[in-house]
Amino acid sequence: MARADTVQRTYYALTLSATLANSMIWGVNTLFLLDAGLSNAQAFTANAFFTLGMVIFEIPTGVVADVRGRKLSYLLGATTLVITTFLYLMMWQIGAPFWAWCVVSALIGLGFTFFSGATEAWLVDALDFCGYTGTLERVFARGQIFTGVGMLTGAVGGGVIAQFTNLGVPYVVRILLLLVTIGIAAVMMQDWGFTPRRGANAFEDVRNVLEDSIDSGLRNPPVRWLMLAAPFTAGVGIYAFYAMQPYLLELYGDETAYAVAGIAAALFAGAQILGGLLVPVVQRIFRYRTQALIVSTVVSSIVLVLIGLSSEFWVVVGLLVVWSLTGAAAMPMRQAFVNGVVPGEQRATVLSFDSLMGSVGGVVTQPALGRVADVWSYSASYVVAGGIQALALPFVILARREHAPSDPIELQPAEES
Repeated sequence: MARADTVQRTYYALTLSATLANSMIWGVNTLFLLDAGLSNAQAFTANAFFTLGMVIFEIPTGVVADVRGRKLSYLLGATTLVITTFLYLMMWQIGAPFWAWCVVSALIGLGFTFFSGATEAWLVDALDFCGYTGTLERVFARGQIFTGVGMLTGAVGGGVIAQFTNLGVPYVVRILLLLVTIGIAAVMMQDWGFTPRRGANAFEDVRNVLEDSIDSGLRNPPVRWLMLAAPFTAGVGIYAFYAMQPYLLELYGDETAYAVAGIAAALFAGAQILGGLLVPVVQRIFRYRTQALIVSTVVSSIVLVLIGLSSEFWVVVGLLVVWSLTGAAAMPMRQAFVNGVVPGEQRATVLSFDSLMGSVGGVVTQPALGRVADVWSYSASYVVAGGIQALALPFVILARREHAPSDPIELQPAEES
């Protein structure tokens, strides 16, 4: 029988490996698209097609994870990302037309949807199978630390590699690291606590999972309100992260300083690490998880507006740290809240639907805010972004009023490893 510490080590290894691979391009991706000849509006529209791909494929891939297995879903995701990253690299070399970037970006979204619900669902079910009695926040927080380490290494490394070679080399490195991730998943990942559905009628299995997932998701008030808040928080977050690359270069005064562009992703990565370390502190400050989410929403909205109003490079860098840290400290709270009220049988699909809601916001906000940046400025787009994110606040307050059983924070005297 698997042990809880084995499950956690596997989760941390997968988190570190996948994040390191994917983040190799995060610090330079917007610059990569611009270098390929796209305008700001086209670059963020291509990114919007990435999120549109996530909208289209989130539920089908979540069903794959809930019906056929989380390990299979994870391997399909990593393989899809290898293929689509290679296509991105080829299109950059040949100067592909705008529509091609949109199509492949949507397929990259497909790759990430195989990951989105499956990894978290695999972890929670496997821990339940092993009899783990600690709080989920601690595991998610530690996973977030590994995410931060991988992102910090990858984002800075990708920026430095691009600085001394060209913008295409980080994509080559990403492909190689994704192949390593596939190897780790194939060897270490097992579907503990989950039995694939092997019925003769696959369509019936899919329909049953979808129906049960709607009952556990949108028809489940505590989960529904956070899902409805996601388009405003996650949608804005995607834009704010990627727009920070050219915005920092603009403030810095050197559009070829690719290593400086990696600062945005590096600071976000550092915030992931520190945010994970601060979770025990946050648990002692708040009595309820939704209280932490309310404060995070308010602070993040204000900081985004301040980023837009500032014109000093180092002031914006400092505000970026605050914005990243606020979201990072609250994320494990949100994960524990949602997982605490979702049945294991539909967990991957519900989590995928939750991710879908955030992607819907990204489809709308990215091209819209990119257009604001083209017409006015990046700073104006951040002011607008702060206003959009504030629209999530009423939904988080409604989630608080549901008094969900997973909302109270129950501290453990000693956590299992």
